[in-house]
Amino acid sequence: MRLAALGSTVQRAATPAYSSSRSANALRRRVVAGVLVALSLALITGYFRESENGTLHDAQGGVATVLHQFQVGAERIARPFQDAYGWLAGFMHAKSENEKLKERLKRYEQQLNQNITAARENRELRQALAYKSGPTFPRDYNGIAAAVTYHRLNEFQEKIAVAAGRSDGVRINDPVVDSAGHLVGNVSKTSPHTAQVALLTDGEFAVSAYDVQTETYGLVSHGQGAGESLILDLVPKDKLVEKNDLIYTAGRRAGQLPSLYPKNIAVGVVNSVGRSDIDIYQSIQVEPLADFSSLSSVLIMVPKARG
Repeated sequence: MRLAALGSTVQRAATPAYSSSRSANALRRRVVAGVLVALSLALITGYFRESENGTLHDAQGGVATVLHQFQVGAERIARPFQDAYGWLAGFMHAKSENEKLKERLKRYEQQLNQNITAARENRELRQALAYKSGPTFPRDYNGIAAAVTYHRLNEFQEKIAVAAGRSDGVRINDPVVDSAGHLVGNVSKTSPHTAQVALLTDGEFAVSAYDVQTETYGLVSHGQGAGESLILDLVPKDKLVEKNDLIYTAGRRAGQLPSLYPKNIAVGVVNSVGRSDIDIYQSIQVEPLADFSSLSSVLIMVPKARG
């Protein structure tokens, strides 16, 4: 049986015919790729070597013109989708902002109700105690309108001259405000028909003031250097003053100040707050609310009690 098996003829499987065909296809692809690469290099080289009026440049312009039409069509098709996306994104952003505004409005309403309640209680307590307060702006003052005749009389002093004087009831140290009620300065000299006003930015000017938001008191004066910067001085480090807080006159004397300003004249806005280890007071910069560069008229505040 072994001999029979060994003597029998065994047919081997034939080699697949597609093996040579696959090799031929691979070779053909390599040849085509090489031709395309060589053609591309030749076109690029010719494009850069020929003039702008050459054949390749003209062909490029023609192709660009054709493709531009497809680009325009694609943009027109995509524009509604872009608009829809932009509208949806804007709607979601507006919805988010609306929620934030609602929360802010709610806080303001609560604060307003608290303020109204506190004001009513304060009024009732004042009446019960027959409380006597100091002069208040503008309730206890009459405003004398006066034109500005000279502005900043010299480069070393921040002063202006106005067309109202002693004959109009103006006196030294009377506070001066602009048309919006912002503190400008005070009367430093008088004559029968004119007066000189020292501006907030004058080196000799100072006024006691307080932070409306935190009720922190200090002294407003001109800062170091030129310009219209002010400082809120004599504020201890343990007192709270924040950027963008409003600063108003305090209505009380501070040190050797020559006059008592009425309370609640707007002075400025805090634009920076700094602290250092070596200073006992905070470094607070204040931007005045009055625009000194465009003053054409002012109001001189004369106390009603003066008669």
